Amino acid sequence: MTTARFVIPDFPTEHPGVQRAEALAGHAKSALERVSAARSLATLLLAAVVASLLVVADQVVDQWADGQWLAVWMALWVVAFSALVLAAPLTRALARQTIAWLDAQAARRARDRADARLLALAARDPRVMADLQAAQTRAAGEQAVGMPLGRRWEPYLYL
Repeated sequence: MTTARFVIPDFPTEHPGVQRAEALAGHAKSALERVSAARSLATLLLAAVVASLLVVADQVVDQWADGQWLAVWMALWVVAFSALVLAAPLTRALARQTIAWLDAQAARRARDRADARLLALAARDPRVMADLQAAQTRAAGEQAVGMPLGRRWEPYLYL
């Protein structure tokens, strides 16, 4: 009489290459989250300012340095390091303001697109148009009576 034998192999449920790829993607994502856009933009602006100052300093120093290359070299490095020290806070602030302005513009464009989608939907659906008109009438009535506006209707809140 033969008995049945069951083989239960102990294989991994995930491929090791997939695990490594997921770990690599996780590390890359966390590294990108640490680098902010404002800091990158500030670094780029700082490099541009320092490069332009070095070009100007090279042209000025080249006119008065008659073969004294060590003095020219030292003067250029003094200009480079002083530009790094003096321009870093300015470029960082400029980068933050630029990022904030770009974020505000993107939010405004998103609100405008949401409003356009809502109005397009209202043009196709009379129920949505009735809701919009009721909200506008209610807001106008509250303003005429002098009631404090509780939740005013703003179309981007509902999309």
